[in-house]
Amino acid sequence: MTNKTMNNFQLELNQTVNPKPVKPSGWGARHTMAFLGFLGFAVSYAMRFNLSIAIVAMVGSKPGHGHGQGHETHKSSSACVYTANNSMKLDDIHSAEATLGEFHHWTEAEQGLILGSFFWGYVITQLPGGILSDKYGGKWPLGLGLFITAIFAILSPICARTHTYLLMFCRVMQGLGEGLTTPAMHDILAHWAPPEERSQLAGIVYAGAQFGTAATMVVSGYLIHGGVMGGWPSVFYVMGGISLVWFVFWTMFIYNKPTEHPRISKEELNYIEKSIGDQSAHEENAATPWFEIFTSLPVWAIIIGHVGHAWGLYTLLTELPTYLSTVLQFDIKDNSWLSALPYLTMWFVSMMVPQIADYFISKKILRTVVVRKSCQSIAHLGSALMLIAASYSGCDRVATVAFLTVAVGINGAIYAGYVCNHVDLAPRHAGILMGITNTFANLTGFGAPWLCGLMINNDPSLQNWQYVFFIAAGIYVVDVIFYSLFASGSEQKWNRGVKK
Repeated sequence: MTNKTMNNFQLELNQTVNPKPVKPSGWGARHTMAFLGFLGFAVSYAMRFNLSIAIVAMVGSKPGHGHGQGHETHKSSSACVYTANNSMKLDDIHSAEATLGEFHHWTEAEQGLILGSFFWGYVITQLPGGILSDKYGGKWPLGLGLFITAIFAILSPICARTHTYLLMFCRVMQGLGEGLTTPAMHDILAHWAPPEERSQLAGIVYAGAQFGTAATMVVSGYLIHGGVMGGWPSVFYVMGGISLVWFVFWTMFIYNKPTEHPRISKEELNYIEKSIGDQSAHEENAATPWFEIFTSLPVWAIIIGHVGHAWGLYTLLTELPTYLSTVLQFDIKDNSWLSALPYLTMWFVSMMVPQIADYFISKKILRTVVVRKSCQSIAHLGSALMLIAASYSGCDRVATVAFLTVAVGINGAIYAGYVCNHVDLAPRHAGILMGITNTFANLTGFGAPWLCGLMINNDPSLQNWQYVFFIAAGIYVVDVIFYSLFASGSEQKWNRGVKK
């Protein structure tokens, strides 16, 4: 009997002995998990990036940026000036009147450090978050992480008014709390998401990040513009308060595994267990295969893909409101809507693309690895092209906003790219893998704003911003090349671990 005949016989035998599990209809416990996960990441990113909008009002328009009247104005080789009828031209100075904020003394470099300080804490708890989730489950690391973040969000205005370093301390503590969240969520998904729904459920959960980013930018703009609770401080109070309410619902309705859930239907439990099999079950005293993980090229492909994504996205997340304010001259209310538009687009893309990806995988039209590489390439090559286009669009507000919206929006495709890839390679170690890759990726969280601050350095010229966009585009291209060469969509042998 030939090998091909034997393989076909084995396949038929497996299908007879282990028939495809029946997917239950209606709303299930796994959907509740995805919905609360979505809201969790929404409040997580709302607290992470609300400072990006608030800092525009906190600092105001400084004379050093060319907004002053009666002050020495910094000359810029290519700063935008908009006339009364909103026509656009290039000039050496801005004509807008200066509006000094409460923290107008902060330099661009200091603002970069403040914006990036969150990530000093965030990178520290990535790996511990994965290890804790791997051992105890993801429910409490994620829940308590966001609880801590909410408390320090509410304290942020007091910290800022006391001392700049105290504000940075609050941001570091928020980072420490949020650093637990993504590895914990990956561990939960490894237990709850059947392979045929993996991209879709992960896409729903992580789409909360874009929804939360967009929502906080819009809401923050109105809170500041309306002077609610003193203006910019209300941004921190509102987002922190909503997060505390979410924490209550998370603790009430979420469980680490389907087998622990007291209200899950027998049909759904059977569907999840038969779909996932024993691959997500932890062996007693199984050791984490650290050497195999760090010598695995598919793992390094995820690391590089994750780093590339983080650099480009964090550059825009932290700096886009400043760019819209200092270069394109939008006021705080318009700025908040325009800053949100790219992330609303990304939210929509991140909800749609994973469903298409799951369809191709479940119908066996494309192999998992092909889907992952294709989505990664579409997201990052598309973003690179749009960033380059934006860098050459000059003071054309419509074109620049359109290019930046597509640059961010198309990134939603990565939720069917590297984001799901950890679970493909090693479901048992998905939390730890996410902790590892997120640690590397979020080093860019303080690196990107810091470098951007140095490159702008109180001279928000189009040329300096062009350099910022070029660097992000170049990193995108490099990560696509590496990921396309070395990524895998198959379970790795070391997923089974090593007995102690």
